[in-house]
Amino acid sequence: MADLVVVSFRLGARDGVSIEAQKWIDAFKHLGHRVTTLAGAGDADVVMPELAIGATSAPSLGAVSRVLRDADLVVVENLVSLPLNVAARAVLYRALDRRDALFRHHDLPWQRAQWRSFEAPRDQSTWHHVTINELSRRQLQDRGVSAVTIRNSFDCDPPSGRRQLTRDALNLGSERLVLLPSRAIPRKNVEGALELAAALHATLWLLGPAEDGYGPALEQLLASAAVPVLRGIPEGFDVHDAYAACDLVTLSSTWEGFGNPVLESVTHRRPLAVYPYPVLHEIQSFGFRFFDLYDVEHIDSFLNDPDSQLFNDNVSLARQHFNVADLPRRLASLLEAIGTN
Repeated sequence: MADLVVVSFRLGARDGVSIEAQKWIDAFKHLGHRVTTLAGAGDADVVMPELAIGATSAPSLGAVSRVLRDADLVVVENLVSLPLNVAARAVLYRALDRRDALFRHHDLPWQRAQWRSFEAPRDQSTWHHVTINELSRRQLQDRGVSAVTIRNSFDCDPPSGRRQLTRDALNLGSERLVLLPSRAIPRKNVEGALELAAALHATLWLLGPAEDGYGPALEQLLASAAVPVLRGIPEGFDVHDAYAACDLVTLSSTWEGFGNPVLESVTHRRPLAVYPYPVLHEIQSFGFRFFDLYDVEHIDSFLNDPDSQLFNDNVSLARQHFNVADLPRRLASLLEAIGTN
C-alpha cells in the first residue's frame, strides 16, 4: 500500500481532466492505496486557490511541500502540461525536485495555437510521464521526454437514463435533439454543431457553460442561431439522462486531447457526428463507426432507420479496449514499472 497525492488545477468538476482524474483516484483506491487530493479549485482534500487556473498569486513552496511530504508518489494531472498557471507550475517543479512523480498530460502547449512557443514539460530521472494519446507521446519523445500512453477509460454499462422524462423537462415533443456534451470555448466549434442541427432540422442542446472568456461570443452566436438551443442540465437530471434524451451526439471540436463524448456516445448507444480532430483517428483505428460532422445525408438516413448492429459493434470494441473495469489492472502495472507498490 502506498500513499499517493493527486494534484490538479481543479478536481470534481465536469471538465475532462477532472472526470478522468477521478477514475484514476477510484482505481488507486481499489488497489488499496491511500489517496490525498490537492487542487486549486473544486472538490479536493486540500484546496489551495493559488494552484487554480488564472490565479493571481503563486502558491507557497512550503505549503505545497507540506501536503506532498508523506507521499510515496505524486500524480500531477495536467498542471505542468499547459501554461494556465505558470507560477504554480514552477513551485510544483521545485516541490517535486528529486522526488517520485507521475505527470499525466491530457494536452500539451504546442497543440494550441496561442501556446506553440511554450516549452515542453520538464523531466528528471525520478519523474515519469503518461499521455492519453499516441500523438502526444510521440511529440514528447521528439522533445526528449519519454512517456507511455494510457488512454481514457469508460463505464461500458452506464445508467440508461430517463429519455421521456428528460425530454418532457426540456419541453420537447418528437423533434430531433442533437446533444453537444461539452463546455463552450472556441475550439469546441459550436458553429459546426449549430450548422449540423440546422441541416437536420433539430434542436441543439449545449450541456456545458461558456469558459475562457467565450461568453460574449457565444451569446452573439446563439442570438443568430437558425435552430432552438437548450443550455445546461435541468435540476434533478444528469449526463446519462442527457444521452438518453438525445437522438444524436455531436463532437464538433477542432482539437481534443482525447474527446470523451466519443466513447460516451458509444457506451450510451447513440450515433455520433464528429469533426475529424487529429486524435480521432487513433480511436477510430480500433474499428469504431462514426459519422463525419458534415455527412448530413447519411446521418439523416440513419436517424430515420437506426442500425442497432452499429451500436452493438461499437460497444463491444469499447468493452475490449476502453473499459474502466480494466483500469486498476493497467495502473497496477504502471505503478509496478515505476517502482511504486
